[in-house]
Amino acid sequence: MYDRRPAKFTIPPPASFRRISLAAALAVLPCAAHSADTTMSTVVVTDTRDESSATRVEANTLQSLRPATSDTASLLRDVPGVSLYGAGGISSLPAIHGLADDRLRIKVDGMDLISACGNHMNPALSYIDPSNVGSISVFAGIAPVSSGGDSIGGTILVNSPDPEFAQAGQGMLLKGEAGAFYRSNGNAKGGNLSVTIASEKLSLSYNGSTAKADNYTAGGDFKPAGLAAAGRGWLDGDEVGSSMYKSTNQSLKFGLRHENHLLEFKVGTQDIPYQGWTNQRMDMTGNDSTQLNLRYQGMFDWGKLEARAYQEKTRHKMQFFDDKLYWYGPNATAPATDGIPGPICGGPACYAAGMPMDTKGNNTGVTIKADIPLSARDLLRVGGETQRYRMDDWWDPSGKGMWPNVFWNINNGERDRLAIFGEWEAQWNPQWQTQLGLRHEKVDMNAGVVQGYSATYAADAAAFNTADRKKTDHNWDMTALARFTPDTTQTYEFGYAQKTRSPNIYERYAWSTGGMAMRMINMAGDANGYVGNVNLKPEVAHTLSATADWHDAAREQWGLKVTPYLTYVDDYIDASRIAAYTSTEYVYLRFANQSARLYGMDVSGHFPLAKTQGFGTLAATGKLNYVRGKNRTTGDNLYNMMPLNAKLAVEQKIGSWTNTLETELVAAKDRVNAERNEVKTSGYGLVHLRSSYAWKQTRFDIGIENLFDRHYFHPLGGAYMGQGKTMSGTGVAWGLTVPGMGRSLYAGVNYKF
Repeated sequence: MYDRRPAKFTIPPPASFRRISLAAALAVLPCAAHSADTTMSTVVVTDTRDESSATRVEANTLQSLRPATSDTASLLRDVPGVSLYGAGGISSLPAIHGLADDRLRIKVDGMDLISACGNHMNPALSYIDPSNVGSISVFAGIAPVSSGGDSIGGTILVNSPDPEFAQAGQGMLLKGEAGAFYRSNGNAKGGNLSVTIASEKLSLSYNGSTAKADNYTAGGDFKPAGLAAAGRGWLDGDEVGSSMYKSTNQSLKFGLRHENHLLEFKVGTQDIPYQGWTNQRMDMTGNDSTQLNLRYQGMFDWGKLEARAYQEKTRHKMQFFDDKLYWYGPNATAPATDGIPGPICGGPACYAAGMPMDTKGNNTGVTIKADIPLSARDLLRVGGETQRYRMDDWWDPSGKGMWPNVFWNINNGERDRLAIFGEWEAQWNPQWQTQLGLRHEKVDMNAGVVQGYSATYAADAAAFNTADRKKTDHNWDMTALARFTPDTTQTYEFGYAQKTRSPNIYERYAWSTGGMAMRMINMAGDANGYVGNVNLKPEVAHTLSATADWHDAAREQWGLKVTPYLTYVDDYIDASRIAAYTSTEYVYLRFANQSARLYGMDVSGHFPLAKTQGFGTLAATGKLNYVRGKNRTTGDNLYNMMPLNAKLAVEQKIGSWTNTLETELVAAKDRVNAERNEVKTSGYGLVHLRSSYAWKQTRFDIGIENLFDRHYFHPLGGAYMGQGKTMSGTGVAWGLTVPGMGRSLYAGVNYKF
């Protein structure tokens, strides 16, 4: 299912870098102006980047998973070492070896996208639809310094397809792809369309996708049935409130090639009019984004050069949707408490006034890197990056207790990065290969003066405004990796990495200790409240990792891979409790530097079972992940550690059919974080069925997720805040994590023309 085969490391002589290889394929065009055997080509610039340490999600795996999900992060669900934090329906957060969110370097088409939200509702992978993903590479072990800095947990590189051009002498290229899907649970539906028109030197392509879903249902009742908030509907006992979403993504891509050079310019837009949040007190009521992305790639006598410049602007909004707009009843009255606005009464009912929250982010970056072969043995990779980020986060007053001021949570937040790096790769002999890397990053951060709604917040605001808010971090990353290949059936890799991450803007500059304000700062989905710490230090992680990879000589029939790892993190950004809520078991916390240790193991493999004339070929795949996280300062368990889990699948291929039976097994989560009152979860097992049929240019996918409609709570789902009076109360189901989705039948069709 996944291909992590080592690339051939023999470095070609410099003259070979002048070559651009063309991969040709046949296209059938439904157009009289083009014959049925028109030939297409994709520009593939020869790349000496050593990504043998990366797990690459194969194209057929991407195709089979797309109809089953609208969440791009879930395309990583079978990658060894990766788990997923629960979030919105299209915005889950990947975790690698227990480290998630900003602790990972996630690049989408080479852009370092930043979540402009105190709840991290718009993470990087939410900006690309699964239908537009062309390739995924995951560095779950020792990530090269050239793959990105300002992270400690690994690197995820997600890219849309490269520009395509017409084959020499074949005239114009016209091709496209259209698809649609439906999923029964949540009544999810959507579609995608892509069209490319190109000559031998110019290429223009459009990609658009849309997805929409209602609330999904669990495998059984997990709460009482009753009126939804605001009295506007009924939520059954198995309905997961605030899990609906709608999203539209569009992009235009221009490509220009000339001899050994490729220039690409992409304009992308996103419109999310709503996305409910099951483990946050607020919902997303709007996320509009525009991305401009310019890339150059060229080959010269001395090597390869790649440069990129990008800008991304985000306008993000939060408020309550119907499931959380609390209804007080006819002519009811209720005072404002703890900073929460009282009701607005009109006619027969009173409603909570709500709480509008607005965020604006402006992200600009430039990267440049070069691969320079020094000899047949040595390759030097050098480069630099700069990123300029500006963000405002403000809350307009609404209802009682909020007047007269606008609450400025982040005023002109600044986070600027400047980095340089160098890597040396050497192929000492056919058996031994090494890589050494060094990276330095300067991170400058600052924020302007703030204010609260009223004098209630004056003391906190004054303390923040008089503090030294300008911070500069000098961060160092180092990697040392060695690979030993004694023969064609085994490979051993081991290495050490020091990785450094500076705090994000909210960790440093969220300033109010007011109850309502703290509940709005939550990147963990645990329903607790957080306040920042302007004196936080960067996290520094030291990782030891090794991989043993046994396989057949052609790497096609069978393989077994085992990766143990150990990470110590100095100045780990965890949280210390300030106080408990007055009426619930949720708590208030302040971000704090502590110390952490994580260790575990990934095991993955594949092997053939049978090959018959009547039943085709049968093959088995599997993976097992284990991670253990401990706070060495407090002795507590780290929050949101995925328990022992495994997946086993049998795949049948016969003719144009591919059928898969998969079993997912998860142990109970009983090692929980006491500081956050993390809730334990029970173990469970799920069964999934998938089937696909390819016929000419058409592909059909059908499947059943959670075949037996098993009721379970996902260990990383977070606290259930899907409905009810979530701001000043606990919702309707305190003490529960978000339940997993019950049985869902899905179908998808994709047509290439």
